[in-house]
Order: sequence, then C-alpha cells, then structure tokens
Amino acid sequence: MPGDTVCVTGWGRTAPTAARLVRPRTYEEAAAAVRDCGARGGIARGLGRAYGDAAQNAGGAVLDMTGLDRVHTIDADGGTVLCDAGVSLHRLMEVLLPLGWFVPVTPGTRQVTVGGAIGADIHGKNHHVSGSFSRHVLSLELLTADGGIRTVHPGSPLFDATTGGMGLTGVILTATLRLLPVGTSYMSVDTERAADLDDLMARLTAGDHRHRYSVAWIDLLARGAATGRAVLTRGDHATPEALGEGTRAWRRPLSFRPRRLPAAPALVPEGLLGRTTVGLFNELWYRKAPRARTGELQPLSAFFHPLDGVPHWNRIYGRAGLVQYQFVVGHGQEETLRRIVRRVSEHRCPSFLAVLKRFGDADPGWLSFPVPGWTLALDVPAGLPGLGTLLDELDEEVADAGGRVYLAKDSRLRPELLAAMYPRLDEFRALRAELDPNGVFTSDLSRRLNL
Repeated sequence: MPGDTVCVTGWGRTAPTAARLVRPRTYEEAAAAVRDCGARGGIARGLGRAYGDAAQNAGGAVLDMTGLDRVHTIDADGGTVLCDAGVSLHRLMEVLLPLGWFVPVTPGTRQVTVGGAIGADIHGKNHHVSGSFSRHVLSLELLTADGGIRTVHPGSPLFDATTGGMGLTGVILTATLRLLPVGTSYMSVDTERAADLDDLMARLTAGDHRHRYSVAWIDLLARGAATGRAVLTRGDHATPEALGEGTRAWRRPLSFRPRRLPAAPALVPEGLLGRTTVGLFNELWYRKAPRARTGELQPLSAFFHPLDGVPHWNRIYGRAGLVQYQFVVGHGQEETLRRIVRRVSEHRCPSFLAVLKRFGDADPGWLSFPVPGWTLALDVPAGLPGLGTLLDELDEEVADAGGRVYLAKDSRLRPELLAAMYPRLDEFRALRAELDPNGVFTSDLSRRLNL
C-alpha cells in the first residue's frame, strides 16, 4: 500500500524518526501493508501514547491501525465485547458505560487503542486486584508475517508472546474482552496524606486490599524527613445509592461526558517545568490535599484520566521532550525503592507526575512488565542535565534487585540489561524467529534492544 513519509515519535517526543505511514481501513488492506513493508519491515501503531520508540520504525513502514475501529458485538448480559484493535478505550467507555459495563483495566489515559493495550499489556490502579489488560482478553485475531490470520487464546505460547510483546509477533486485528459491571459512571474516592515514603508504603500495604483502585502521587523534590511524602488516593465504583436522590448524577448515573480544557500551550509556556516551578506546584498540591477524606464522588474521567482533559499536555516539557521512567522491584526490595527515591530527590528532578503503586500477581506475558511489588513512574524533562547518567545508574540498581523497566515507556535502556530484567526473553526471541524469520515486524525499540 502507498503511504506518505512522515516524522514519527512517541508521546515523549525524544527520538523522532522518519517512516512510511500506512493507514489500512480493512483487514485485507492491513495484510497488503504487511506484505509490502519492504526491507526495513513494519510495526503497528495506535494512538501514539507509548512514550518511547516502541511504535516507530526508522526507514520502514508504520501501520496506523486507528482506521480499524469498529465495535462488532456487545454481549450486554454476559459482559463481553468483540472489537477491532484500533478502537480506543475512550470509545469503548462511550459505548459500554450506558449499558452498565466498564473496561476491566485502564492506564492513566483512555486515549490508547485495544491493540496497543494488549501489545503493551497495560496496567492500571487496580493491578493488585485485576492484573494487567491481557488477563481480560478472551481471544484475539493476529495477522502474522506470512499473511495468515490466527485466532489466539490465553494459555498458548503465541498469546503469552503477544501480550506485552510490543507488536513484534504480528498485527492484532480484533479482540474479545471480558468487561467489568458498574452501576454508575462515578467513583467513591478516599484521600489521605502520607508524611514520608515509609509512611506511604505502610498505608499501601495495610489498606490496598480494601479498594479496587489505589495510587499515590509522590513529591520527588521533597528532602530530609519529608522525602517521599505523598497523597494517597483510593477508589471504588460508586453505587447508584451513593449519588444522592434528586441530583444530576442520580438522574443520569451512567452519563459519560469528560471535560476538555484548552490545549497545553494555551495554558502555560512551553518548557515551564523547572525545579522552582515544580517545587512550588508540589508544595501546593501536597498542602491542599486533605489529611483524610472518605467517600468523595468523582466522575470516572477525573479519577482515572485527569490529563486527558488537557490536549497535548506533553508539550509543557519543552522542545527536548520528556522521559517517563517506570520500574518495578519486588516485595523485599523496599530498600532499593527507598534508595532510588532518595537519589531522584537529591538530583532535584522536576517531576510533578510521579506515582507509586503496588502490583499484584504477575501476568503470563513473557515481556509483560508487572511483577508483585512496587512500581514507581516519574516524568522528567529530557533535557535535564545529568539525567542520562542518573537513569543508567538506576537501571543497574533495578536489574540488580531483580526488577525491570517498562518497555512501553522506555527510550534509552541499554540492551545488556534486558535479559536480567526479563528472564523469558530468550523464549520470546526464539518464538519470534520461528514465526517471523525475515523480521517483517520490527521497530526502533526492537532494533535498539535486539528483541
């Protein structure tokens, strides 16, 4: 298929490369695009919310799958949906919430496609209860390098290689998902402040089991006795009875109309996020949070996706872009987490989007990111002096502790650390070599890390 050569980048805007962009609108066009990838191969792409280079392919083809966006069938009694891989989680929420169903797992943005959610095996604030996205996939259809379409089920090697496989086993065309029943489009939210990192970890450990969703914002510029101070937010889906009779929410309990603000450049100058500005923001954010508040009603969009209301918010980090660094270390490695938080704080990284969560049981994907333990994600301006050296050193600490970094957000990991982080890497490489001996599916990420 023909396509235009364009500059393609991840959400972090750190490593743009040129590729031929193809937008198939049928399964047949997708198969033709795969056959016509050329010597540099091709990779599927959704809405471009992977922070790094996972959906880029310098000199090759990039298949924009957002043209395949049909919701085929909904089983409103059994709670399942069959849809194209190019359907966004936002669209699923629009369609499913009025029927009393919600997506089983959502990350911090609903602007991701179902195919991207499977390829990255995304997780959310409910991993300790619900696991990753792949745990709720009943089947998927995969376009492989030979042009065939395979129906893939959980428990098979191909399913485990595809979920978290970053698009390198083929192009996901459709998926059947198991849904979560809800009575309203609102959340009942509890909020509390933690004085430092140890206080936060104790609160998470003691109380996570009582809530479906749990996440903590951390002030990574706080130092001394306040190092790791945080605002802990937990939530559950609100019942109709909680909405208050006669209120607007009570009259339309399953309404879904997220608010949208002006684009980020209209709100703040580009690159404003320096240490002073972020330090002031963090201080105000921590101080304005209640010491303890229970049962606050919030719309789904406010609880799960507050930044989706600000188009192009990634621009505020400046022309150099941003790096989101996310790692996980297991239970028993709390000292590693403490040490990393102290080092980031001492480096004065201006991060106002820093969150800590606890993961539950690991998911079966061979390159799936979550393992039981602690995961910290932080956004920092890519042009921060000394950032590369700091993150390289943190990578080594994470690997030494048996942890891993998240490939869907990575743009700079050294390949020699990958095997220590992902012990099933050789199995993934072997299956990929068997399934795609000519390397049809490839990306900037796969070349950089020798996946």
